Amino acid sequence: MHLDELREYCLAKPAATEGLPFGPDTLVFKVMNKIFAITGLDNPDCRVNLKCDPEYAIELRAKYPEEILPGYHMNKVHWNTVICDGGLPRTLITELIDHSYGLIVESLSAKRRAELNDPS
Repeated sequence: MHLDELREYCLAKPAATEGLPFGPDTLVFKVMNKIFAITGLDNPDCRVNLKCDPEYAIELRAKYPEEILPGYHMNKVHWNTVICDGGLPRTLITELIDHSYGLIVESLSAKRRAELNDPS
């Protein structure tokens, strides 16, 4: 998965936004103002930090030790760095983006989730 594909997939999520709050080299994707994905714009390869259930994170790191690492500059219990340079199936990368997005949505208050589900 290339950066443009990653960006397109993340922005297709309901209420997803992008920004550069940490400077011009770090693209951040949020839902309802909470981060679900972070990627560097200055890396030669595409990699993304994604939120993950702690037990699932350990399982993924064991199964894919070269492609899924503890989250770079993040809480390593809850975040993974996923290298998207072709070593992982695209379907797994999109599932991990979905998982991260879902964890953030689940963490929202009931009021914020209702706003997300009914943006009118």
